[in-house]
Amino acid sequence: QVLLTESGGGSVQAGESLRLSCAASGSAARRNCIGWVRQAPGEKREGVASIYTPEGATDYADSVKGRFTISYDNAKKMAILEMSALKPDDTGTYQCVAINIGTGHTCDANWRFIGVRGQGTQVTVSS
Repeated sequence: QVLLTESGGGSVQAGESLRLSCAASGSAARRNCIGWVRQAPGEKREGVASIYTPEGATDYADSVKGRFTISYDNAKKMAILEMSALKPDDTGTYQCVAINIGTGHTCDANWRFIGVRGQGTQVTVSS
């Protein structure tokens, strides 16, 4: 069974913070690149952040750099996305995603390819 289970979404005011969690289980827990994508209604899916779990290397979309921080707890098989200074443009459904990265490929926040994904959690930021 392949599972990515998100939690932590909600509604906040602009400037506030939220923390998203993603628990990986089954074969999802063995993927070495995990992160987040988001999609607002009527918009294209946007990669947000990624982390290469064996080394902890991270990557972020330009729109969230300096405001979002991704981390991964290898013992708990859990990814965390700390979001601060939230803006209305950050509103959307956030999905936890994971893939196995092989030699010659990079774990980056573009998420052109996705192996597995969670159900998603809603984040709403009002002005």
